[in-house]
Amino acid sequence: MVKLTMLARVTDGLPLAEGLDDGRDVNNVELYKQQAKSLFKNLSNSQHDPSRMSIETGPYVFHYIIEGRVCYLTMCDRSYPKKLAFQYLEDLKNEFEKVNDSQIETAARPYAFIKFDAFIQKTRKLYLDTRTQRNLAKLNDELYEVHQIMTRNVQEVLGVGEKLDQVSQMSSRLTSESRIYAEKAKDLNRQALIRKWAPVAVVLGVVFFLLWVRNKLWR
Repeated sequence: MVKLTMLARVTDGLPLAEGLDDGRDVNNVELYKQQAKSLFKNLSNSQHDPSRMSIETGPYVFHYIIEGRVCYLTMCDRSYPKKLAFQYLEDLKNEFEKVNDSQIETAARPYAFIKFDAFIQKTRKLYLDTRTQRNLAKLNDELYEVHQIMTRNVQEVLGVGEKLDQVSQMSSRLTSESRIYAEKAKDLNRQALIRKWAPVAVVLGVVFFLLWVRNKLWR
């Protein structure tokens, strides 16, 4: 099952978007988010990392692809099919490039593409059940192969001898960014509701006002 989804700009590791509802059933989810951010930073400092890789971490596996200056990363259970994980990332890539490609380089703040969470959640649901006819067809697609994609251990990638408690020094900053990200998502949802219902409220207000005026005139 897909547990986490994060997008970052490769040139500097800047987080661009994240699945807001991801990771609720993951123990130590903040630790894995910290590892993901460390991976983004490593990628931004290296010119020779493969554009596709799987990275084992505890009971999970990070899968990522790099396309057009963006790293698309997901964390799944080890039992989740590798082919589906990479096709999930391909779907995210195609939509993100179509909608946001011209703004990637100019993004100046973390999570500038917060609205992309809606597409992440919608697409993630399509990949939750590996037994659906849609996903079985993807698994049997011989044109999409993942056997050549390298698999490594997270500590190999983050650096020989690097300890997870060193990575956790980023915890307070990551928690703060996640809180800001969630608050912005709530604000966007509130604004959407206001835009949806404000015209109805105005119309009802006018109707009630006209009824009140008519009652006054007929008295």
